[in-house]
Amino acid sequence: MPSYPFLLVDAFTTSALGGNPCAVVLDADDLSAETMQRLAREFNQSETAFVRRSAVAEFGVRYFTPAEEIPLAGHPTIATVTALVHAGRLPLTQPRTELQLELLDGPINIAVEATPGSPAQVLMTQRKPIFGQVHDPAVVLPLFGLTPDDLYPGSVVQTVSTGTPQLMLLLRDHDALRRSHIPDAAAFARYRFSSDFFSPHLFCLGGVTTTGNTFARHFGTPPDIAEDPVTGSATGGMAAFLWHYGYLKNAEFVAEQGHWMGRPGTVLVTVAGPREDIASVTIGGPGVVVVAGQLEL
Repeated sequence: MPSYPFLLVDAFTTSALGGNPCAVVLDADDLSAETMQRLAREFNQSETAFVRRSAVAEFGVRYFTPAEEIPLAGHPTIATVTALVHAGRLPLTQPRTELQLELLDGPINIAVEATPGSPAQVLMTQRKPIFGQVHDPAVVLPLFGLTPDDLYPGSVVQTVSTGTPQLMLLLRDHDALRRSHIPDAAAFARYRFSSDFFSPHLFCLGGVTTTGNTFARHFGTPPDIAEDPVTGSATGGMAAFLWHYGYLKNAEFVAEQGHWMGRPGTVLVTVAGPREDIASVTIGGPGVVVVAGQLEL
């Protein structure tokens, strides 16, 4: 009976049961795409990561939601690297270790910063931002139980991708963000399928703690989870959006997410390049291993 090591890792947190959980399956080279998809449904996390050998990078990784494979994801990257360190697959012999992960659309750069007595910080450099479709607020805001007046004054609704296209909505305040929900899943699904984004990211300026500069919520549709606690890929797109349109004064900031779900997470964000031509976005944070075991198939 084939056996595969797996770990459950909470990403973007220093405390177990915070942040965003991700299942990480090691030695997954012989697993078919169909089996990986079935396992992602079995684990029923927002994403499950499958680590494989790579001819072009230190490790290969594929990411699956319960519904489909996706090309890039943030919290599974933090979780995967944390799992590799925990399992002894990635020794940290220097204060900073650099490597690449081969994802579905090619390699990405990773750095791990290790400080004695503190959890390792995993830094993920995402792809150059692509600014996609601009959406009609009168059509989009009601999909989340809101009106165009709940949008930050003068802000556009736009798809932005730093590896996975996400719908970006900058709301005027925390009250609008708290009221947001998907009242009609079928209507939202129809709009999503006719558009250019994978999932929606709603956010506002100002964190829920004194540390944060932004706060966000990220919604999914069945069979994926209804709301994601902390979303690294969308945080990258959000950072590009905020920097490009001049809503941030500093290219380094702290993004918060998940606090209203009881899973607080913190993402360290750095935008590289001028507002009109962003080169990349780097997101980072620690991870905590909460389960380690063997998967029997």
